Amino acid sequence: MSVAPQRRGRRIMMTPGELDAFLAAQRTCRVATVSADGAPHVSALWFAWDGGALWLYSVVRSRRWTQLGRDPRAAVVVDSGEEYGELRGAELAGRVEFVGEVPRTGGPCPELASVEPLFARKYFGLDEMPHDGRHAWARLVPERIVSWDFRKLGSP
Repeated sequence: MSVAPQRRGRRIMMTPGELDAFLAAQRTCRVATVSADGAPHVSALWFAWDGGALWLYSVVRSRRWTQLGRDPRAAVVVDSGEEYGELRGAELAGRVEFVGEVPRTGGPCPELASVEPLFARKYFGLDEMPHDGRHAWARLVPERIVSWDFRKLGSP
């Protein structure tokens, strides 16, 4: 994965290890897509991070899925914290590609062999993915990642 370097905020950016741990622990992201008329659309979604790609498990009849099918550009924000000194997060931007059957019913797909158990454990406490025939997978391999961890600033 070749990611553009972060230019500003280097003092508070996460290291690769910190970013991996953060993305593995968080449960909800916000996905920004672009509508046909150029208007932005943001929606919350569950995700899995495999260390190189952000995997989005989306309803295929959603506005988000339709927009990604027409224009694969997306930006995703994952963040946490309540007080200023607790704020941490990352923005991952790039192009999404659909992986596996649409909708996903559980047929063999080698690209999903490690992602689906990861997602199933994280959200359902299961070793295998429960397929409902309404969702499918989209993979975002980030072209750009910007991260922040205000805890690195210390106490004022």
